[in-house]
Amino acid sequence: MSFFADLFSGKKEEKSVVLIEIGTSSVAGAYARYAENGLPAILYTRRLPIEMHSGESQEKAMLRALQVLGDTLIREGAPLLCQVAGSGSADAIIVAIDSPWQATLVRTEQFEDEQPFIFTRSLVEAKLKESAVATEGKVLVDESIIGTILNGYETRNPYGKEARRATIVVLTSFIDKHAAESITSVLRGIFHTKHIEPIAGPSLRYQALQKAFPHERDALILDATGPYTSIALMHKSFVVSISEIQVSGADTTESWLERIEANLAELARHYPLPRTIFVLAREEEAASLRDILDTAHMGKLWLSDNPPRIVSVLASHLSGLVRQTAPTSPDLLLLLMALYVQYASLEKEL
Repeated sequence: MSFFADLFSGKKEEKSVVLIEIGTSSVAGAYARYAENGLPAILYTRRLPIEMHSGESQEKAMLRALQVLGDTLIREGAPLLCQVAGSGSADAIIVAIDSPWQATLVRTEQFEDEQPFIFTRSLVEAKLKESAVATEGKVLVDESIIGTILNGYETRNPYGKEARRATIVVLTSFIDKHAAESITSVLRGIFHTKHIEPIAGPSLRYQALQKAFPHERDALILDATGPYTSIALMHKSFVVSISEIQVSGADTTESWLERIEANLAELARHYPLPRTIFVLAREEEAASLRDILDTAHMGKLWLSDNPPRIVSVLASHLSGLVRQTAPTSPDLLLLLMALYVQYASLEKEL
């Protein structure tokens, strides 16, 4: 049984989940409430900076900030949860971990037989187990099937159907093993729960955006929420490519744009570039980042005088998908986390 199936099985019709987002420069947390056939509700949020002390590692500074965040959630957020749910205890913790502690990859797996076969979950699980690759120093935390093609056609509900050829698109998350163990240890000490599920932040956000914008089958997703800018290409509703650009203090706007353009030029060698670019950024940086991209004259990569449509993803885009009762301003990354958990509960029999 998967983590989500184990978590959301049972007689309780409502669940309480702690959402933790670990970035390069900050950590954030929320209490979210999930009810059957209802929108997820965020009851409390808090974001804290990661402040490095002289001579300490980035991981140590992150863990210290995580401890403070967890204590704050217990002290301030748990009483609010108790008012709504009758208990301040959460059923599970979902942790989205960003670079430099994560890696997100896309791969495809093929199934083919001369005779028709029934495409089943057990067949997919066996293929994933067979193709698993051990990565030294990293732990596999998620393998999400984000697309299935049977006999050459995209299929939304493939299990139980007959095929001769099948392809699955797999989004895979790895987390640095030491960081994952340390994060889990801190959270268990604060919340006293065994239900802790880590996932790479980019993987979670890509899957959530597919649900937030279901009619955008072809798009670029530029994730600039931290010092690492990642670019994902969504082609026919499938994420087919992910790459990452590390941004240093020495980078200028011009050098950053040059690296973005070089990345897109490489993508254009293999796929037609879509006309829509979704930009993920901190709310206070979204407008300026869009202005930078608008003035970059990237239309030449599309072999057109018309530039692509740039959409800054804002918290308001998710207002009909996630309900927030917390008095703080909506946090886009936490909203995307809440949305991801909601759909994981439906698609992974949560």
